[in-house]
Amino acid sequence: MSFNPLRSLSPRSVLPAAAVLLVLAAGAAAHANRPQPFGDQVLPGAADVSPVGAQSAGPGDLDLQVGPGLEAYSKTTGAHLWSYRRDGSTALHQTMIGTNVAVVWDDGMVTSVDPADHSVRWHRSVPGLADWLRADGEPGAADRTEEQRRQFAAHRAAIAVQPSADPKADAFVTVVTPGLLMGFRDRDGDLRFNSRPPAGCTFDPARTAHTDDAVLIPRVCPPAPGSGARPLPGGVMVFSLNAPGNFLNTGPDVEMRALDSHRVAIEDGPVIGTWVYDTTRGARESNCGTATAPFAVAAPTCER
Repeated sequence: MSFNPLRSLSPRSVLPAAAVLLVLAAGAAAHANRPQPFGDQVLPGAADVSPVGAQSAGPGDLDLQVGPGLEAYSKTTGAHLWSYRRDGSTALHQTMIGTNVAVVWDDGMVTSVDPADHSVRWHRSVPGLADWLRADGEPGAADRTEEQRRQFAAHRAAIAVQPSADPKADAFVTVVTPGLLMGFRDRDGDLRFNSRPPAGCTFDPARTAHTDDAVLIPRVCPPAPGSGARPLPGGVMVFSLNAPGNFLNTGPDVEMRALDSHRVAIEDGPVIGTWVYDTTRGARESNCGTATAPFAVAAPTCER
């Protein structure tokens, strides 16, 4: 039996094949033109862009600013190079995590962008973040002007995002609101930890501190209104990708400030005084500060 390959290309079979090619071409065109998820857009530079912030944190020659998206300028010439925007959303704050940048948006989304090629690496939505940024219903919120609301939201966005970029380990970013904290690994956006405060308690983003390898979040547990009870003892939650979590027993009004890449000064009131927590060791340093020693410009002298 002989085989004739030309028989497979009869006129009756050519028409369906052509139809299949048309369908595939139409599908490819629709795929190429479909809207980007999360409304992502990368636009060329434009002279009429007016950033709402003066934040600068870019690698190399890039000066990165926010408003209405992530705007990239040349540090050398001042030229506007490109914009990363999201349809219907406004960028409020940006912060570097190593060579990447995390952007906080007014809709409660946090985005990681590689500024070297302005590519979006990941998006993560943080429940409750958008509501807390807007501050709707809070005392004084109704009396703010539109500009004051924007500035207030930008301030909250800045204290909500806490970067930790240890060059020897996985970098991560922690997003803190009064009712929730979430920690994302920077290289892939993986959720590494999350926590809610106990009933009746809240986290305090404004007093949060971070180092290269950990984030420290104060927890406040006020007494019930009208109970006459004294405030409950405070505490600080410590999260890290390199070590187990920790909880520091402190007073309710504890204040913290990072001294360097792995040490945090903790002011715990007139009785306890100032002491230092080493986030790499996951332990308190000895002989750091006294009951009368306030925060100093220089790091305390501590025994190792």
